Amino acid sequence: MNFDRRAIAAPTRELAAWVAGLHYDDVPVRTRDVARIALLDTLGAGLYGFNTPWAQKMRTWVKRGGSGTEARVWGEAGPTLRCADAALVNGVATHAFELDDYHNAKLHCGAAVIPAALAVAERLDSNGSDLLTAIVAGYEVMIRSSLALNPSAARLRGWHLTGVVGPFGAAAACAKLLKLNAEETAWALGLAGTQGAGTWAFNADGTMSKRLHPGKAAHSGVLAAELAQLGFSGPTQIYEFADGGVLKAFSDDSDPAPLTRDLGAVYHVDQNSIKPYCCCGSTHAYIDAALALRKKLGAPWETKKKIRVGTCKVVDVQCGFDYAPSSALNAQMSLRYAVAVALIDGQVLPAQFTDAKMSDPAIAGLAAAIELVPDPQLDKLYPKDFAGWVAVEHNGVWERVDILNPTGSIHAPIDAAGITAKFRGINPHLDTGAIAGVALAIEQHGARELLGLLAGKI
Repeated sequence: MNFDRRAIAAPTRELAAWVAGLHYDDVPVRTRDVARIALLDTLGAGLYGFNTPWAQKMRTWVKRGGSGTEARVWGEAGPTLRCADAALVNGVATHAFELDDYHNAKLHCGAAVIPAALAVAERLDSNGSDLLTAIVAGYEVMIRSSLALNPSAARLRGWHLTGVVGPFGAAAACAKLLKLNAEETAWALGLAGTQGAGTWAFNADGTMSKRLHPGKAAHSGVLAAELAQLGFSGPTQIYEFADGGVLKAFSDDSDPAPLTRDLGAVYHVDQNSIKPYCCCGSTHAYIDAALALRKKLGAPWETKKKIRVGTCKVVDVQCGFDYAPSSALNAQMSLRYAVAVALIDGQVLPAQFTDAKMSDPAIAGLAAAIELVPDPQLDKLYPKDFAGWVAVEHNGVWERVDILNPTGSIHAPIDAAGITAKFRGINPHLDTGAIAGVALAIEQHGARELLGLLAGKI
């Protein structure tokens, strides 16, 4: 890949030039493996999420606006929508039940990038190598955008970073598939960034708006790239401009350096995490700790045991609220509920988020009794490490388990076989073997072939 960094003064343009110049052969083998796993995992989450009320409502709204012949809702028999609208529905479905991947930059990349990329790839009949390259570009741009904002600082201002920087990732992936040049790609990033949004106000009452954010990011990314292809210009200093650049607008502690540092040499997508539990990724270390304590101390769990949970400031603000049964999202974002249901049920899967389970007096009572303990050492680790600990008083002695990084992270990865098993577990009606066979070897296939395997399955 050839471009002269010295000739490019601004990070937006440098990032755009990298996206425009990226080739499949530039992508390391390890990064390709991560992207293939992300593709399969995202499809699995989206197909499961399609039947949730919020995904159905979004599909109804999109269909009300008309039809198209460019791209499909995953599982439909064929394309019935424009690309941006298909990306919107599939993004909402992917993030519908907290089953989609995440990154320690406090992002859900797959739900924003992959619906956008697959929609455009379906329209273009892109080959698998081009699709995979686009996914890598999208993830990398999205992650670097969040790192530049300082994820903890932006989060503590109330921003949901998936919604804020998701359009950047989706636009980068679509720009790559559309083969935009460096100038057009800079426009696409500018048009994407000016659409970024999403706040954590959903935590007030567990509403559906969180599910909207990655879908809207996917939609915004498609729109941005397609407009740029038509010559519709966007700000080419979208990150760094002093008056309205996203770095200053969204964060009090931003730094443009992560946007381009080691660009092309270091792939942050390699640190992507897969969820074994369907709840907020920031709770996963605590679930691992709770399950380890349950195994050590025995089941069924004695609900009268005292429990302490160590928290950093961000996790306390985000997930440390008092638990009260309401919506699935409320439970999925609750650290107290996650620990309580892990201790009592020994798992944190879709079955743990039914109305009956979330209202179970034993689980709700245990959640209410958990003591959260601020831990400055965890503040030093987060978000580089999604660390946490759980302690239980047992026979007068405190038993404590510390987890530095949870199951599904790069430190305890879930491999292709594990992703295939997860896909099968949440979508038992599908031909998992055939779908996984194509997704995990996408370079030998293509977007339309992969989507065709899902036809008629919803």
